[in-house]
Amino acid sequence: MPPEEPPAPGRHDAAEHRLGTAAVAYREVGGAEAAAANLAWWDADADDYQAEHGGFLGDADFVWCPEGVREADARLLGDVRGKRVLEVGCGQAACSRWLAAEGADAVATDLSAGMLRHARDGNARTGLDVPLVQANAEHLPLATGSFDAACSAFGAIPFVASVDAVFAEVHRVLRPGAPWVFSVTHPMRWIFPDDPGPLGLTVTQPYFDRTPYVEVDDEGTATYVEYHHTLGDYVRALAAAGFTLTDLVEPEWPAGHTRVWGQWSPLRGKLFPGTAIFRTHRS
Repeated sequence: MPPEEPPAPGRHDAAEHRLGTAAVAYREVGGAEAAAANLAWWDADADDYQAEHGGFLGDADFVWCPEGVREADARLLGDVRGKRVLEVGCGQAACSRWLAAEGADAVATDLSAGMLRHARDGNARTGLDVPLVQANAEHLPLATGSFDAACSAFGAIPFVASVDAVFAEVHRVLRPGAPWVFSVTHPMRWIFPDDPGPLGLTVTQPYFDRTPYVEVDDEGTATYVEYHHTLGDYVRALAAAGFTLTDLVEPEWPAGHTRVWGQWSPLRGKLFPGTAIFRTHRS
């Protein structure tokens, strides 16, 4: 499928310029191309991302989503004291540092060296020396049955070609009964444009079309890739990997919360959910 349109102007202009992003297309993308594109993307965008969102996310805080749900309040992972906890797609690893401060033995992984550079800076600022591992979530370089819990707050899952492979890897490294909790953009958001304003209230994309969203350069090479899965897709993939779903949290927009984060805004948040948090455990 040829490129359809140029990407909309916005915060990501600097990363798009560095990568030569020229257009948006919907087409199939394999694992190798997706990994290369998203590695380059997050390396290019890491500084801007941290500059815009670092204050909201904190140095050692566990924020599940733009709606502001915090693990300190929700306790979706349960008591983590003395437990070995894996964070998949950690970004700057604020969640892992919060876990460490709570008494967990946390390990953080991310595909992007640029994001892990900010994670190292956060370790230095806080004195919480969380181990950082550069890894593709589809191929975790970690021992089987070595963790008591795993989590991901908007990390990795939307950017990999095979969510089945990610779930299988997380299942492999967890011990029996261990929780696996992750947050993603709510699947119904796929049908709307990434616009926090009134234009973001009009359906433009079929919910059942799983064709990836791809940004490409002038030669058609992917510079950013994001995959869509329906709620049912996630449930079936979790069951196939050996996880039991115990809760699906769809946070409501908090009263008085005025922050706009990309497509998240009070306007959209009061009408339909922006985040889905899957709470599961290894069967």
